[in-house]
Amino acid sequence: MTADFVATLPEPPEGLTQASPDELHGYYAEDLELGMTAVYAKTVSETDIVLFAGISGDNNPVHLNQEFAADTMFEGRIAHGMLTASFISTVLGMKLPGPGCVYLSQSLNFKAPVRAGDTVTARVTLKDLEGRRATFETVCTVGDTVVVDGEAMIFVPNRPNE
Repeated sequence: MTADFVATLPEPPEGLTQASPDELHGYYAEDLELGMTAVYAKTVSETDIVLFAGISGDNNPVHLNQEFAADTMFEGRIAHGMLTASFISTVLGMKLPGPGCVYLSQSLNFKAPVRAGDTVTARVTLKDLEGRRATFETVCTVGDTVVVDGEAMIFVPNRPNE
């Protein structure tokens, strides 16, 4: 026995239309210029840390247990390094180059801890472009302190032929 199911989406409100793929797309390889930069900033919350632990499975007590973390070199709980590094992905995937690009690689150097309440600023800067492969310098800071740095290689599609 098979059930046939067809979902019908409601029509958009009058005067509004669905976004075209071109409207949703970020930069194409032809649009990029060396030195371009983009930024994303986020204040890390307790909820962010707990949710990241749940989704990643990284329940290390240095992130979740104040009594345990107090006896570590950090003298208290810290956010996951990969949570902080994920803000780099936010910049690359949503701003520069933006939607349509794909990660190829990322190097990360963890320099200092991030704690709940810290505002992390992730910045990417285009430093090399070979065809559709773009290399970005990546850095996350809390105030004037570099907490993560590295380099990302991103695949950026060419503009489609029209």
